[in-house]
Amino acid sequence: MDDDAELSARLVAGDLDALRAAYDEHSASVYGVAVRVTRDEGLAGEVTQEVFVALWERPLSYDPRLGPLRDWLTGRALHEAALRVRVG
Repeated sequence: MDDDAELSARLVAGDLDALRAAYDEHSASVYGVAVRVTRDEGLAGEVTQEVFVALWERPLSYDPRLGPLRDWLTGRALHEAALRVRVG
């Protein structure tokens, strides 16, 4: 797995392979958080997609100096899943 700072720089540069690497490494954790919160596999899949779309569209929102990418992604998943459960 790429170092988070290097991966972040690649995402900022628009490197689609960096997004693929982040997804391959962290999607199971993101999905797991989403399933636990939503208790719905379909909704958890939507949350997982939203988290990675957000990373791609706004790569500067993740700052590797503040912690691991996995923590940022699962935190986003927790937040997004909680919003969907509350609204839904």
